[in-house]
Amino acid sequence: MHPDNTPSKALIRQLTLCDWLDLSRSGLDKLRKKDPTFPKPLKDGHSRQAATYYVVAEVEAWLRTKIEARDAV
Repeated sequence: MHPDNTPSKALIRQLTLCDWLDLSRSGLDKLRKKDPTFPKPLKDGHSRQAATYYVVAEVEAWLRTKIEARDAV
C-alpha cells in the first residue's frame, strides 16, 4: 500500500491516486459513481480547477474491504 512511515491522515492528489490504482481520471470518476463506498474527495477550494485530494488511510481501508469481500467468496 504505502510506506510504513506515511501518516494515517496523509493526503494523496487525485492524479497520483489514479496512477496508484492504474486508472484514468474518467475511470476514477466512473468508479466513484458506481461504488458509493469509495472514499469521498477533499477539494482545495471552491473552483473547478481546485486540486482534489483523498485520504490515504480511507483509500487503503476501502481496498482492504474489497480484497476481504473477494477472498470471502
